[in-house]
Amino acid sequence: MNYHFITIEGNIGAGKTTLAHLLSKHYNARLILEAFADNPFLPKFYENPTQFAFPLELFFMAERYKQLKELVHTKDLFHSITISDYLFTKCLLFAKVNLPEEEFRLYQSLFDIIHQQLVKPDILIYLHAPVQKLQVNIRKRNRPYEQSIPDEYLFNIQETYTQYIRQHNIKTLFVDVSNADFLGNEKHVQAILDALEKDYENGKHFIALP
Repeated sequence: MNYHFITIEGNIGAGKTTLAHLLSKHYNARLILEAFADNPFLPKFYENPTQFAFPLELFFMAERYKQLKELVHTKDLFHSITISDYLFTKCLLFAKVNLPEEEFRLYQSLFDIIHQQLVKPDILIYLHAPVQKLQVNIRKRNRPYEQSIPDEYLFNIQETYTQYIRQHNIKTLFVDVSNADFLGNEKHVQAILDALEKDYENGKHFIALP
């Protein structure tokens, strides 16, 4: 296993946390999960995006930084692998969609200062699903404040992720999860595990699920 810090990313409802749990169990890995439920601005944001976008994104950035900075300062003697269900750059991607230009410039200046202090993942697993599939998953998990997320918002997030992945040079496994069932189909998880046994050049690599 060549990857000691694995990050899973994708749009809202793509299945990031489910896959992170399954991989961490398989590898006996340290698991870092986004504490989205602790953000008091999240329900307010979905009710009034204009008013609450900036504090929402600041809170997320601060919380993600507090979680990930421990990777720099602490060594886990019991786990050789760490798996996270978010990439710190997610802060900037969501802020780009949610904030007006002047607020985004301010946010980006703070992000640039913080980002350079954090450990970068060895490999990124990006889960891609069409908006209709995301909406199905969102309805299934039934978080009340998510039930009215517009298709357009999910599409904008998707486009922002796609553009980022085209431009960055992190080793990225791009997985189409349109028909994925990580909990119900062991072959889908095994396809990810098999992919992680290989080495890759920097950039995007497509992984097909059986």
